[in-house]
Amino acid sequence: MNFSAKQIVFISFMLFSMFFGAGNLIFPPFLGQSAGTNLWTALAGFIISAVGLPILGVIAVAKAGSFNDLNQRVHPFFALIFPFLIYIAIGPGLAIPRAGSLAFEMGLAPFLPENLVSSPLSLLVYSIIFFGLVTWLCMFPSKLIDLFGKLLTPILLALIVIIFVKSLMDPIGPFAAPKENYETNPVFQGVLDGYLTMDALAALAFGIVIANTLKAQGVSDNKKRSLYMMYAGLGAGLLLTVIYLILGYLGAASSPLGQTENGAQILANVMTHLFGQSGTFILGLVFTIACFCVSIGLVTSCSQFFANAIPKVNYKKWVIILAVLSTAIANLGLTQILKISVPILGMIYPLAIVIIFLGLIDDLIKNFRQVYISVISFVALFSIIDTINKSFLANRWNELLDIFPFYKEGLGWIIPAVIGLIVGYLLGIVRGTSSDNSNLKS
Repeated sequence: MNFSAKQIVFISFMLFSMFFGAGNLIFPPFLGQSAGTNLWTALAGFIISAVGLPILGVIAVAKAGSFNDLNQRVHPFFALIFPFLIYIAIGPGLAIPRAGSLAFEMGLAPFLPENLVSSPLSLLVYSIIFFGLVTWLCMFPSKLIDLFGKLLTPILLALIVIIFVKSLMDPIGPFAAPKENYETNPVFQGVLDGYLTMDALAALAFGIVIANTLKAQGVSDNKKRSLYMMYAGLGAGLLLTVIYLILGYLGAASSPLGQTENGAQILANVMTHLFGQSGTFILGLVFTIACFCVSIGLVTSCSQFFANAIPKVNYKKWVIILAVLSTAIANLGLTQILKISVPILGMIYPLAIVIIFLGLIDDLIKNFRQVYISVISFVALFSIIDTINKSFLANRWNELLDIFPFYKEGLGWIIPAVIGLIVGYLLGIVRGTSSDNSNLKS
């Protein structure tokens, strides 16, 4: 079956809406306000990592055939443990309950009396309704193209475009001078900011949803499915780029409205300036739709993964289990969850990046499978040591770890990855030579 351009656009919309959550709304405005007159160079760096990595993740999964096939190239044990950690971390362990909590804080709390906002019962009732709707819609994953592509994503995009057009008609103010690293090295700082979105993890996780959706739409040929996944990744990346440019511009123009601590406050100030009191409602709607879409995408992808990993519990039961867990965690308060989940995310994210990179260059290293094992081993060892240092030793090993370039910026794993690549390549040559010699002797 061949897909039309219109169908590919809808799949791109679907993937975009699964990526675009509250965090993606908050990061670019904060970057914009901090970068000021260096906005466009900083955004260029941000797009390289915040858009480039997720697109490459989708392409790597598409090239390999599936996320499991990609992981199997390292080791069967790795293919079992690594996806499990990813789906727990970006699923019920952090991202899903956080989305529900943020939807309440930005979408409903501003309109409630103070006593109801502070009441735990308000969040409980809201999260039950929120995740109840998520559960209902996740029961029909084949309908996600219609839901995202034809309804939710166009609404979300239209709202953001309306905000942008209004900001052009009613200019907020000039860009301020850049701050700190945004003045001296805006591109590199932008890359680091984009890296912190950690959307590459989501790219690996969402591959299963896109692949299964294409299957449900009648695309049975693996090569065609991979090709359409790549198209969807590029389409979603283009949409993300446009929205990041708009949000970054809004942040940079917001400087006259006062300095704030985060992107949510920046957007709130911008919306109040542009639309008055109704701006709070529009912003709440944008956050609610974004959080809702991400929650549906994450519950669907996690449920499909766990249904494949543990077939005794079917997909629909996993949807219910994850929705109930997410509701409970959202109401426990995310502070404790963040303490546990953020270090885990920090540990597995470098592994996600290098597995994406290896998947993309697989044609060059297919005769050197040791590269997969050595690169993953070196990066995993570094990430575990770094996590222990930050989580349990109060950064006591910082002096030792500072010998790695870019360690303070969170990129200390790059050198271990390069060393692993060289070691794996050399091992491949040695083993290949040994194999050739043994063949000659025989």
